[in-house]
Amino acid sequence: MTETAKEITQFQLHDKDTGSADVQIALLSGRINHLTGHLSGHRKDSSSRRGLLRLVARRRKLLDYLASTDNERYQKLLKALNLRR
Repeated sequence: MTETAKEITQFQLHDKDTGSADVQIALLSGRINHLTGHLSGHRKDSSSRRGLLRLVARRRKLLDYLASTDNERYQKLLKALNLRR
């Protein structure tokens, strides 16, 4: 089972859920963590840094949406992904 499939099964709301805010945030967090590791070794990779900033902004928007619609799921997701806020 791939890393993406593991994240989807961990955060999905029902069996066929692949696009809820929870799943999207979890997948974005995985990509953000991967790019952060890449940029620690490749400091001058500006295009990847720009991509990382776009991913962080997209995750922030989804987190804001989730916080405004369902605060309990928001808090649970922050704890599960070890995000601060």
